[in-house]
Amino acid sequence: MSQAQRRIPVYKKILQDKIKEWMVKEFLNYRLAKQGYVDSDVLKTPPLGTRIIIYAERPNRIIGRKGVIVKELTELLSRKLEVENPIIDVTPIQNPELNPPKIIANRIAWAMTKGVKFRRAGMIAIRQIMDGGAKGAEVTISGKLTSERSRFEKYVYGVIYKNGYDSRTKVQRFVGQVLLKPGLYGIEVRITPPIRFSDEFQIKPPSREVTAEAQAQQVKGGEGGEQAET
Repeated sequence: MSQAQRRIPVYKKILQDKIKEWMVKEFLNYRLAKQGYVDSDVLKTPPLGTRIIIYAERPNRIIGRKGVIVKELTELLSRKLEVENPIIDVTPIQNPELNPPKIIANRIAWAMTKGVKFRRAGMIAIRQIMDGGAKGAEVTISGKLTSERSRFEKYVYGVIYKNGYDSRTKVQRFVGQVLLKPGLYGIEVRITPPIRFSDEFQIKPPSREVTAEAQAQQVKGGEGGEQAET
């Protein structure tokens, strides 16, 4: 049996698929960083090929005029990354002010590249998040903000969970960077979505409705008392 005919172990096949998926996501993130790219899913459909779902804030900027950018991406993925018959779908993000925080970080970075002051960009981002219905928001911008010495400024509004199970699983967090003339700036965004957390509880008032079993027991008890009196 030749080396080409040998069957690849299952764990190696899984590792190869995960590595290729990571390469596809990194390529899309690098190629579409300025077009509002947020995230993507890589799904293997054996009869058709590989389906790639791109989530974007503005799908039209990724699709391009008459689908030019999508066609170019399909060719590059097939030729450079050897993706089998890639099929690209672009889906808009619902409620971008809440999910995910990467959109907000990219907005801040884009505003700073256009000359907007970091304080103004941070406060506008906080207001957009809270107007979207979030329970809390935190924006941290670090770098050479006002002098040659690096420091950071933090803007917080509402409730932000910093430790515990809820902070790891429910609070959304993203850290991005933007390169400007003074140097590299870091942007961290945390969002507390409008969902129920572990420390929230509600005490229900006692119900006055009598269950069917309790009524049956009362009836039986009443009949037993009447028989005893007779």
